Amino acid sequence: MIPQLVTVRHRRPDGRWRRLYVPVLPVVLLLSPLLLLAVLGGVIACLIFRIGPVGALRGVGRLLWALPGARFEMEQGRTAVLVSVR
Repeated sequence: MIPQLVTVRHRRPDGRWRRLYVPVLPVVLLLSPLLLLAVLGGVIACLIFRIGPVGALRGVGRLLWALPGARFEMEQGRTAVLVSVR
């Protein structure tokens, strides 16, 4: 299942949390022209490094399939960021 919502929580230096919800589908639709260029660049990179484009696409698909439920936490000093993919 493709992720539907990404939640980003950012702790400010004063200790308060700020939460941002990012719906995946509208963002992908808005960035689709750039996505086409990225796919073209990926195919060219596969040809340069002699990697099968179908295998690379399969790997990206598996990565996207595994994203729902993933949590990424980063903390440095008094600032923290939590990214949760649903």
